[in-house]
Amino acid sequence: MAILDDLVLGLDRALKTLAATPEAARENPAGSHRDAELDDAGRSHAAGLMRVNHTGEICAQALYEGQALTARDAATREALLAAAAEETDHLAWCQERLEELQSRPSLLNPFFYAASYAMGAVTGLLGDRVSLGFVEATEDQVCRHLQSHMESLPAEDERSRAIVRQMHEDEERHGADALARGGAEFPRPVKELMTVVSRVMTETTYRV
Repeated sequence: MAILDDLVLGLDRALKTLAATPEAARENPAGSHRDAELDDAGRSHAAGLMRVNHTGEICAQALYEGQALTARDAATREALLAAAAEETDHLAWCQERLEELQSRPSLLNPFFYAASYAMGAVTGLLGDRVSLGFVEATEDQVCRHLQSHMESLPAEDERSRAIVRQMHEDEERHGADALARGGAEFPRPVKELMTVVSRVMTETTYRV
């Protein structure tokens, strides 16, 4: 019965993530920066990167939810759900920025949510140590993407840059926390393989 309750709650959170307008608990870091005048190419590029980041946050929430479903330790489960809640801030900020750039989230988000949720649940079945290690490895990939986005965004787009900068700081902390909780650090070849897989998401959601 408990697993059924968790699945129902998970479905409710999935619908809210994919269909509802996310609400951030923290102030948008872009708030203190003016919205620069971008040309069509700059605006399109910024929107593509923020769409990738938005989908990345969709995936992160699904991963955490899936891992929490199959986590063996209650403290690990609560930590995963807390991290998922913080990712809601990122989701809200990215969505707000997409609207400012007169763009939209990726049409592929439901597919990536389902795939990430399943991956998270399977990872959780392998044990909390592996699951937490997967969190660190995933956040390592995310930080790499975010760093490249900060370098690629139009220089005058301080609003997008401020959001990405705060996201990078938070994701780095999530990865460090996962290792501190006993996560197994994945070897570099595994992380490089994950880079190849994540490239599929980034290249498809940049435009779609």
